[in-house]
Amino acid sequence: MIELDGFPELVDPLLIAAFEGWNDAGDAATSAVEHLEDVWEAVALTELDSEDYYDYQVNRPNVMQGDDGRRLVTWPTTRVSYARLAGVGRDVVLIRGIEPNMRWKQFTHEILGVCHELGVELVVTLGALLADSPHTRPVPVTGTSSDEGLTRSLHLEPSRYEGPTGIVGVVQDACTRAGVPALSIWAAVPHYVAQPPCPKATLALLRHIEDLLDMPIPLGDLPEDARAWERGVDELAEEDPEVADYVRSLEEAKDLTDAPEASGDAIAREFERYLRRRGDDPPRA
Repeated sequence: MIELDGFPELVDPLLIAAFEGWNDAGDAATSAVEHLEDVWEAVALTELDSEDYYDYQVNRPNVMQGDDGRRLVTWPTTRVSYARLAGVGRDVVLIRGIEPNMRWKQFTHEILGVCHELGVELVVTLGALLADSPHTRPVPVTGTSSDEGLTRSLHLEPSRYEGPTGIVGVVQDACTRAGVPALSIWAAVPHYVAQPPCPKATLALLRHIEDLLDMPIPLGDLPEDARAWERGVDELAEEDPEVADYVRSLEEAKDLTDAPEASGDAIAREFERYLRRRGDDPPRA
């Protein structure tokens, strides 16, 4: 079990986690947490012992050359950091790692131990899945939570998925059983462009974190990266008539299922986000 003695006391902390692998289509979820680590200047707390959870023939260590010329080996692991959010008067714990190859129950027990030691009040897991979703439309985002009111307040489409799950589903179930409020947010990545990165899906996840925290997140080049990604996929589709026809069929199906009032709500929410990022208040009805 990891020891967190001596670390600073956190203020109303929530935890945001993502894991490479089955839960992370297009690397969208782990890229979102990595972005938060960077823009919030997260401070490292600890990491889980990789010997307990990873098969090194599946997740191999990497060798690199350090600034001093020495060869260094880095091992696959799951790291814990934290950031202080002065604007909202609370702290955030960030976990970014790799889905374990073994001992999932023990791994989950360690994650719950982090929650207990740091006084985490809400666990938010991020995921991304491959779906029949056109790249030209807003990224569908679904969610599951032990608090249905939280899901509704974030305008998340409830997930109705049943079938095999990954470590994200296991962590959320363990939190619910332990009485720790938990929310899981998933972005849909078009299956015909599954290769990472997928900045548009990463951006969609970060938008929902903004809604959750009710504060803007510095996005840097990410919006332009998302637009460039979409333009690049447009160009690839134009070069292959079969792909172009398939994308059009997905667009038609998506447009038929999206009610006009739902699209209007989405536009209104995006406008409110824009005003918050400018520091203005949205107009009153």
